[in-house]
Amino acid sequence: MTRHIIEALGKSKIIIENEKVVEVSKPQINYCPLFDHHRCVKEITEEFIENNINFRIEDFGMCTPKRQLKMKDFLAFGISEILSTLIKEKEINCAIMVCEGCGTIIVTESEMAQGVGGRVSGLVETEPIPELIKIVGSENVLDNQNASIDQVKGIELAISQGYKNIAVTIALASDCEKINKIKEENPDVNIYTFAVHTTGLSKEEARIIFDNCDVITSCASKHIRDIGDEESVRTVGQSIPIYSATEKGAEFLELRLSKIGGEKPKKTNPDIPKPLI
Repeated sequence: MTRHIIEALGKSKIIIENEKVVEVSKPQINYCPLFDHHRCVKEITEEFIENNINFRIEDFGMCTPKRQLKMKDFLAFGISEILSTLIKEKEINCAIMVCEGCGTIIVTESEMAQGVGGRVSGLVETEPIPELIKIVGSENVLDNQNASIDQVKGIELAISQGYKNIAVTIALASDCEKINKIKEENPDVNIYTFAVHTTGLSKEEARIIFDNCDVITSCASKHIRDIGDEESVRTVGQSIPIYSATEKGAEFLELRLSKIGGEKPKKTNPDIPKPLI
């Protein structure tokens, strides 16, 4: 039996054991514009969350040995889509991401970046699923025995394998100082940081994230939005804005836009998550 914990769908804590949802906590966000626009869901409830997660388990094998790890590109704009494009266009050699059943992994294929990151977000804890580790490649998994999640050590693993242009997704502000130290120790390596799962960050954590990352997704974070709306070099999206805090981050956003035909027309009063926290 494997056990997986994710935070998703309104920042609810969801526990999956033996391919079944066993616990769903009350969501902190009641309304998400993405689920409204795509699924006509006006309120995120525990019942909706459980049904959605069960659908994912059945549809693409989330948290099971049948997990589909690759997915072709489609017209969307998110962190996984940006990373997928950067790999395909050889702007980066690899991305350090997180996948259920594997933990921290090195991704070098565009379709795997999309399949891993585009389908599951907010993975907090996971346990090894040998079938998935085999697909990813044991050499690309940080911890084959425990499927631990440690993005900083993932960067170190990538550097040890000779990668020079590395993207990494982080959800912890505390990782920023450690990543900066790695940058100082490896001046010949380019490390680009993408902040994900930012809902609920404190004001101090949001400040650290924005001062140290290249691309930041707003999710339902009030503090990230407050900073991003004032300081972003380039912003894409309105309901769930994605900010660039550096010129390189802005280049990454523009590259993705060029691949999907540009940005959608802006709305006067875009829907946003409720509440922002």
